[in-house]
Amino acid sequence: MTEAHEAWVPGSPEYLAAMRADLLKFMTGARVDDGFGWLTDTGKVDGSRPVELWITCRMTHVAALGLLAGEPAAEGGPDADTLHEWVGHGVASLQGALKDHAHGGWYAAVRGGAVINGAKQAYGHAFVVLAASSAAAAGVEGASALLTEALEVSLTRFWDDAEGLSLEEWDESWVTLDEYRGINANMHTVEAYLAAGDVTGDGAWHERAARICARVAAWAQDNSWRIPEHFDATWKPVLEHHRDQPAHPFRPYGATVGHGLEWARLILAVDETLGDRAPAGLRDAAIQLFGQAVSDGWDADGAPGFVYTTDWQGQPVVHERMHWVVAEAINAAVALADATGERRYLEDAQAWWRYVEDYLVDRSCGSWRHELDRVNQPSAEVWPGKPDVYHAYQAALMPTVPLVPSFAAALAQRQEHRA
Repeated sequence: MTEAHEAWVPGSPEYLAAMRADLLKFMTGARVDDGFGWLTDTGKVDGSRPVELWITCRMTHVAALGLLAGEPAAEGGPDADTLHEWVGHGVASLQGALKDHAHGGWYAAVRGGAVINGAKQAYGHAFVVLAASSAAAAGVEGASALLTEALEVSLTRFWDDAEGLSLEEWDESWVTLDEYRGINANMHTVEAYLAAGDVTGDGAWHERAARICARVAAWAQDNSWRIPEHFDATWKPVLEHHRDQPAHPFRPYGATVGHGLEWARLILAVDETLGDRAPAGLRDAAIQLFGQAVSDGWDADGAPGFVYTTDWQGQPVVHERMHWVVAEAINAAVALADATGERRYLEDAQAWWRYVEDYLVDRSCGSWRHELDRVNQPSAEVWPGKPDVYHAYQAALMPTVPLVPSFAAALAQRQEHRA
């Protein structure tokens, strides 16, 4: 952000608009032949890493949101035509190098047209649905067909209708199903199904999202509002999973503070989307999840910031501060303020925007620092570089749109009203 932006109050409308523009500008170097690459601290593609499905999808989604928002570009940032091209490139990549044309679905990672990781992961496939939904809302060619295909794969390969939950991972040819079950993939499946339901008008996707949320809320309530993250093939919680790898980037040991916050927002969105048809108790569950995550995670070790994980008694395990956790805290606070009318949540969000400005915004290289250590110095123990801008951009967008419908659908409706 420029020096002129520094005078704006963190979290103010002007500040957020500049933040969104600068984050889109940071994406400029991400485009590669097979999709979008993992970005370094300076916004260059990390050539040591393959093109990963989830990053390509998240970058496509953000580019679509930028296109739908129709806001002025930062100096040197992408204009509308460039954003349209980026979204189109993402859609083409998902129909090209990242797609398994032999077995269906999408590879986890490719490089130079070669498959690096052929696993079929629910996490990545949820982001295919999200990217396709946002691209379709933006009217980009090929996106609607991609969305139809992605939803079919999600429904037939990952959705377990008997349990009302998503499975986790298959091998490349869809023969062997991993026995691990996880909450992270289910969380992003909720996000994706809400977006798909909003864009397609098919409420069955909202209903599936609600079934997932009801299961997670029940598990959390039985565990002092700390969500069990890891399960066996029978959906029995495995609370000691990865105790020997507590800082795992996707499956860490213990309670993941940021997920309590992220689930709070998504559960509220499901509750508001379905209204009287929503499972009972979702609103209260969101309030409890948020309160427990903030109590456990914020300023838990004598320094500002949210710790990454805690044990099952709420004591910090991994003290690193992840940028995405405070982004999701802001989103959840804004959602709760909207749902409850209570100003205290907005005061929380304002305090966390000040933290973002003081510690995370990188004025020299752009974007947000993705990880800080326990005294808020740059770290890379879990997340080296600045892989994408998904969490930061959505945090900067959240205060400007209603809780429902989902981001892309809300921006598309705004476009229609302007027209």
